[in-house]
Amino acid sequence: MRKVLPVLAVLPFLVSGCIGTATSIVKAPFQVAGKAVDWTTTSQEEADRNYGKKMRKQEAEEGKQRKELAKRCKKNPQRSECGQYQGYRAGY
Repeated sequence: MRKVLPVLAVLPFLVSGCIGTATSIVKAPFQVAGKAVDWTTTSQEEADRNYGKKMRKQEAEEGKQRKELAKRCKKNPQRSECGQYQGYRAGY
C-alpha cells in the first residue's frame, strides 16, 4: 500500500499531458470544418464590398452610354433617340 500511494500522487501530473493531447485531437475535426465553412461562405462585409464594386461598374457603364448619346444628339438633334434617355440604368 505504501508503494501505491506515491504513484497515485504523481498520476495526475502524468495524465494531464495525455488529456491535453486527447482534447486537441478531438477538437481538430471541428476546427477544420469551421475553417472550411469560413472559406466557402461570404461575410456581410465582403458581400457589401462586392455589391458596391458591382454598382460602381454599372454606373460607369451608364455614364459612358449617356456621354455617347449626348455626343450623337449634339451632332444630329433630330434623331429619334434624342428624347429622354432610355438606355442602361444602374441597379435595374
